[in-house]
Amino acid sequence: MNKHERHLHDDDPLHEVTEAAYRRDRLLAALALIAGCGLALALPFALRAGAEFFLSVTAPLGIAIALVPLLEWFERRRIPSSLAALICVLLFIAFANIAVASIVLPATEWILLLPERIGRIRETLAPILDVYASLERFMDDIVMEFGTAGEREQTVTVETPNSMLDLIATSAPYAAIQLFFAVLVIFFFLAGWTRMRKQTITTRSSFDGAMTTARVIQQVVDATSTYLGTITLVNISMGLVVALVLWMLNMPTPLMWGGIVAVLNYIPYLGPIASVLLLSLGGLMAFADPWYAFLPALCFAGIHLVEANIITPSVVGRRLTINPLLILLALSFWAWVWGTTGALLAVPLLIILKTVLDAAGKPDIAGFLFEEGTLTGAHHEEHGEDHIIHQNRR
Repeated sequence: MNKHERHLHDDDPLHEVTEAAYRRDRLLAALALIAGCGLALALPFALRAGAEFFLSVTAPLGIAIALVPLLEWFERRRIPSSLAALICVLLFIAFANIAVASIVLPATEWILLLPERIGRIRETLAPILDVYASLERFMDDIVMEFGTAGEREQTVTVETPNSMLDLIATSAPYAAIQLFFAVLVIFFFLAGWTRMRKQTITTRSSFDGAMTTARVIQQVVDATSTYLGTITLVNISMGLVVALVLWMLNMPTPLMWGGIVAVLNYIPYLGPIASVLLLSLGGLMAFADPWYAFLPALCFAGIHLVEANIITPSVVGRRLTINPLLILLALSFWAWVWGTTGALLAVPLLIILKTVLDAAGKPDIAGFLFEEGTLTGAHHEEHGEDHIIHQNRR
């Protein structure tokens, strides 16, 4: 660029307008980036602080999405949407009650037996406890050698199980209200699903936008319902196999243990570990032989290895395969936000988010902000070159 061209470039009013527009674009992009970062940082804390609301809405919506294929099956048989939604809700409630009855009632008996079986557990673990006792005596001798003052006598009070009944009595009304609200959310979502989907698609201004919206909605429903339906069948089958094996081992209430491992298997990685620990505790409470006491947990571990490495991959297939690192991150995040319920919802929420991003296209934030020159000098240089060409033509 020579001096004459640079002089024309600086004095032209068009250049001043272009420069002002460029600075405005940079400011808006920077503000959008700052606002997006602030929202991303504040959202987890907002979800955690408002768990009573967000969790009571998110969990029923996840269940409702999983029930959409059943709803559409009833609607294809000319059943009205409201009646089909009511049937789906009743079937879900019946299934949930059967699961709760087969797990909670026997589990309550085990919890009440726990104080009585502490002595048996100590006798069964006596060799291991002796090793720890010897180690503790060794550490006490070392402390005494260094002249540490004597330990003060401590008293330990064991609270009776009646406090648990008090807790249940005080929390029962709140739990009933939450369950009633969840049932209403599921029903109204299913009852208005068909109308809401049509309205969402038809309100799009362009045909391509409508087709994209329809594709995203269908893929989200298919992926979520397929995953939850398949995993539910796999977990129920595994629970029945575990219950059969435990029945052959003379383990008390085998159906309860099968239901527990089926529910915990919804939580990747951590659920099976919790099942092994619970079965180990149950075996120690039921059997006196230490080797036989750990046999139920070992049998479940073998069954889970076959299920996780052979059955589930062949049934679910590669279409719903997710990076294990993403699963661990989602599990950690939602467990921190919503506890155990968040851990149960981690994988379905991850599937919904992944399906939406894959169908609608991942937002290229970095490319939008930097590659196009919004926050760099490339945009300014391109406008400068266009302005020079315009001046030369004049």
